[in-house]
Amino acid sequence: MGNVLENISNQSKKKRRKEMKRFMIILVISLCILMSFSLGKAADTPKVLLILPNVADPDYLDTVLNKEVSVMKSMLENAGFKVVAASTDGLPIKSSTVSFTPDLKLSDVKADDYIGVIVACMGSGEPTPKPPEAVLIVKQSITQGKTVAASHSAVTILAEAGILASKRYAFRIDAHPRYSGFAGAIYSGMGVVQDGNIITCGICPQVSGSQGLPDCTTDLTQAFITALTPKK
Repeated sequence: MGNVLENISNQSKKKRRKEMKRFMIILVISLCILMSFSLGKAADTPKVLLILPNVADPDYLDTVLNKEVSVMKSMLENAGFKVVAASTDGLPIKSSTVSFTPDLKLSDVKADDYIGVIVACMGSGEPTPKPPEAVLIVKQSITQGKTVAASHSAVTILAEAGILASKRYAFRIDAHPRYSGFAGAIYSGMGVVQDGNIITCGICPQVSGSQGLPDCTTDLTQAFITALTPKK
């Protein structure tokens, strides 16, 4: 009788071990499938480049980081895009209330990696020399047929890239003849203006606060998202 019970017990243990082994195999396979799906989904997420020009005055940082950079980034991410931010030096940008760390330097950007480019104003100042790397990225992106958006002072980067001739654009003022890069471009006011794959606006958060004009950061970003959505 004891041997019979022992045999039954051993058989039961073997059965449980087999079931546990089967369960572990199924679990491992399921995890592998889930990881592959997650990695594939991440790889398929379209990337957009957020260019951050140099700030003209450190006193502007609170405004541009809270009301421009964070707004653009959050709206784009909520729309399903991966946002990669780039600046001249790639170093953290700090204000009295917030810190933002770019993902890479402008010199490390490959335009081929992104489906579109949006350039923040950053209170960079209209006459301020523009990063040559940003000018090149914008020019390459337009040549590749990608959508490029720019706010206020950053519109001068588009002008310097030579892509505004015969195009309608927005700016705080009619920029020509003050800025030679705008020769042949068509001034169309301060609000959001889209001409083909070029989207511009003339009022950034800093100008909005100092001159009491409506900030068009949200409208610019939404127009950029709308232009990119069919390409997702």
